[in-house]
Amino acid sequence: MTNHYHLALCTPNANLVSGMQWLQATFSARFNRFRKERGHLFQGRYKALNIEPGKSLGAVCHYIHLNPIRAKMMTMDELAQWEGCSMRWLMKPRERAIWFEPKAALTHPMELADTPEGRSLYKDYLTMLATDEPAQKELCFEKLSKGWAIGTKEFKQGLIEEIPEYKITGVEEAVEGRQLLWEKKLNELKARFSETKRQDQAKSADWKVAVAAEMKKTTTVSNRWLSEQLDMGGIHAVSRLVSECHDGKRATSHYKTLTAKRKT
Repeated sequence: MTNHYHLALCTPNANLVSGMQWLQATFSARFNRFRKERGHLFQGRYKALNIEPGKSLGAVCHYIHLNPIRAKMMTMDELAQWEGCSMRWLMKPRERAIWFEPKAALTHPMELADTPEGRSLYKDYLTMLATDEPAQKELCFEKLSKGWAIGTKEFKQGLIEEIPEYKITGVEEAVEGRQLLWEKKLNELKARFSETKRQDQAKSADWKVAVAAEMKKTTTVSNRWLSEQLDMGGIHAVSRLVSECHDGKRATSHYKTLTAKRKT
């Protein structure tokens, strides 16, 4: 691309930061030496997204390969010859770097083999995908350069489970990340009440009020999200019920159960 690049990388070791520092510093130095220029080449820090193996990783590979075509920079035949894209390596095995692995692209969606026939079919698939907007939408092309992770809800939830609380600031900044954090917390709080107590499905049930009050106390959750998840009525009702709980006027014993758990 003319002003940015995309990479799909697998890092067996937790060294992405040092690797990207080396890559961008080396590229910048060589670029400046070739152009007889000085100063920074890249603007700001690179953006790194977690990608779920399988369909999601395959979609990212297709997205990267099609970027120059979707930008109307070249044709598919030209892309297969261009040294600035891994599509050339995929089509020409003898030119591949030892670390290049085409399996992620070939496997989805047709389980293609890394053979002349498989590579030709992959090229045909990309040619079709380049002009098929519904297919691009199905692969979530419009979202692949946004957010903080690419994959299923379960994959993203697993990432949050693995990240210590003091390291998830970046996740909090994304709407989707925030909602996953809220859902994780909500499920933990609901699990502290027995099924018998949770059978009370009234909008102002004490266990619901206590959970909502604790959520408001410990997260940035919105009243609208709570009202939808707990079926508590309108946002104003949630606000009123939570305030009454915090003031000790409602669901006090249930709320004490949750806060006691938080203090221990």
